[in-house]
Amino acid sequence: MRNLNQDNITQAVIARFGDTPDPRLKEIMTSLVQHLHAFAREVRLTEAEWLEGIAFLTATGQKCDDKRQEFILLSDVLGLSMLTVAMNNDKPRGCTEATVFGPFFVEGAPHYAHGDDVANGAVGEPCEVFAHVRGVKGEPIAGARVDVWQADAEGHYDVQHPGLAHAQGRGVLTTGADGGFHFRTIVAEAYPIPTDGPVGTLLAATKRHPWRPAHLHFKIEAEGYEPLITHVFRSGDQYLDSDAVFGVRQSLVADWVPQPGGGHRLDYDFVLNPLAGPKA
Repeated sequence: MRNLNQDNITQAVIARFGDTPDPRLKEIMTSLVQHLHAFAREVRLTEAEWLEGIAFLTATGQKCDDKRQEFILLSDVLGLSMLTVAMNNDKPRGCTEATVFGPFFVEGAPHYAHGDDVANGAVGEPCEVFAHVRGVKGEPIAGARVDVWQADAEGHYDVQHPGLAHAQGRGVLTTGADGGFHFRTIVAEAYPIPTDGPVGTLLAATKRHPWRPAHLHFKIEAEGYEPLITHVFRSGDQYLDSDAVFGVRQSLVADWVPQPGGGHRLDYDFVLNPLAGPKA
């Protein structure tokens, strides 16, 4: 098609995807083109602004490596991550709510026995975590894999410490016969998301703070149940109502209870949703 203009180019582009064999891919690309073109028209996007946007996305990709995912961070601060989580995790009443994955999960974290020190040298006040993993009917889930990770008291994850030779504040545990697991770590503290990249530049330009309320990350997997990716947030944190990545849910807020002998204790139970059975 020749003589394309601002009025007919959208349909011309959509037509080019007409032979896409995967119907879902065709649906996504058609909608993407429609909304991208509508956005450009709505804001009357200039060529200079378009080039600036391309430069921003390029810089975002260049900031990514095996220890940091700047595109996830961008999705988080735009609320897209949490919107996608909410749309895809509509669980029965009583199940633990899901929230954002975050950019600092690492595969291959060390395995720990119950009661071990997952902090492994991370800076912070001592804390013990006691938790159970159950099904919606209250049944204990034995043998569940639990990944846990957190920032230290300085607001950094282990992968943000150059030259650190071992994992800190992250590990893998397996639930016991009663569905329980227990580990020692440090108290979760509020921290700012990384601002030394394009996402930080965006936050500064839009007068948004980068802070996340104090939390622990959990990824729980068990045979016969839907996997769960969630946080447990520390009650009383000043950023619970303004989380930079929109991840807070009231059901995920819990008390870190000061202990008479020093340190804190967190108790929390996770409830998993069973996998749907085969359709009749």
